[in-house]
Amino acid sequence: MANSAFIQTALAGDRRSIGQAISALENGSEAAYAVRKAVAARQGRAHVIGVTGPPGGGKSTLVSALIRGLRERGRTVAVAAVDPSSPFTGGAVLGDRIRMGDRQSDAGVFIRSLASRGHLGGLAVAAGDVIDLFDAAGFDVVIVETVGAGQSEVEITRYADTRVVVCPPGLGDDVQAIKAGVLEIADVFVVTKADLPDARKTESDLLAMLALRRDQASPPAVRKVSAPSGDGIEALVEWLDGRTQRGLRHEAGGVKKAYSQTSDWIAADNLAQLMGIELVAASVGSTTLRMKVERKHINFNGKCHGGALFALGDMALGLACNSHGRLATLVDGQMSISTAVDEGDWLIAHASEVSRSRKIGSYQVHVTRAKDNAHIALMHGTVYVLDRPVAAACGDGP
Repeated sequence: MANSAFIQTALAGDRRSIGQAISALENGSEAAYAVRKAVAARQGRAHVIGVTGPPGGGKSTLVSALIRGLRERGRTVAVAAVDPSSPFTGGAVLGDRIRMGDRQSDAGVFIRSLASRGHLGGLAVAAGDVIDLFDAAGFDVVIVETVGAGQSEVEITRYADTRVVVCPPGLGDDVQAIKAGVLEIADVFVVTKADLPDARKTESDLLAMLALRRDQASPPAVRKVSAPSGDGIEALVEWLDGRTQRGLRHEAGGVKKAYSQTSDWIAADNLAQLMGIELVAASVGSTTLRMKVERKHINFNGKCHGGALFALGDMALGLACNSHGRLATLVDGQMSISTAVDEGDWLIAHASEVSRSRKIGSYQVHVTRAKDNAHIALMHGTVYVLDRPVAAACGDGP
């Protein structure tokens, strides 16, 4: 009952409750399951803007300027700023929160720093859940600033309706954007620090690279701004505010389809039903499951059987790699178990896609204990992708 009341106040926009809900999602606590369930029916309305680019490129300063411009237009704004993790506590370093500090007194703005915790995609593992929470809580715009991790920054494409790629002048490599893979994901390139001498050259280089694109139907925009002086910010905010894309990852073929088909697959899986495995969240390339350790999972030594842990991880991995709709099968899997688990504990297994080609995919599964987010096990798996759809391979059912 207490959890239910706390979640409802978060969805009503209560700032303290939103903070508690985000902590639950980050820590994978038992309350996280209830938060995700409540949020599921109320998402897909906010405009999600992803801001990515190299470290030190001016992302946080740009985001602060965008907040000001959007607030002047009457938009409420939530920011998920992904910071590097502390090597000592695992928490966010909070550098982005410091740079946007003057915006936090605004009741129409909510800023939360998320720790990347070693995740290679420039985002936090809980980023998708936090975005959906902000959306369900009624914010008009959700800005996601990535940590700035180089080539893996393309993960933002899974979440953002509009992708902003920050390109500071003077990087020393005219084709850096192409090498990092961001040329293909950007909706707009923003040349920051426009007052510097190299800004015009960087703008020219970007325009020249865009001219090489095969698809010239809808090329990304290029904008030059100086956040401290405000030059170019109003035009960029107007361009962003005029974008009509909303909830793209929740459309058919996105999160909703992935969640629906994953639910069907679990319902049809005899072992999942026998073990009591439940679906928490799903998207293309990612799955989160939970399982309560019961008497049937306990080995002769009074602890959760290693085979039960492997089965939970394997289930999460199998669902994640098949979420693309093409049948994929595990060809090599290894799990390291570091902590014993007792009867009554809830376990959370989060599977994420590390890389995937036409034939081979690599996945990781983190298994944690819900009540304290303790690390239980880590699984690595390689899958082979077959050239046929999952439904066809499974006959009438999944």
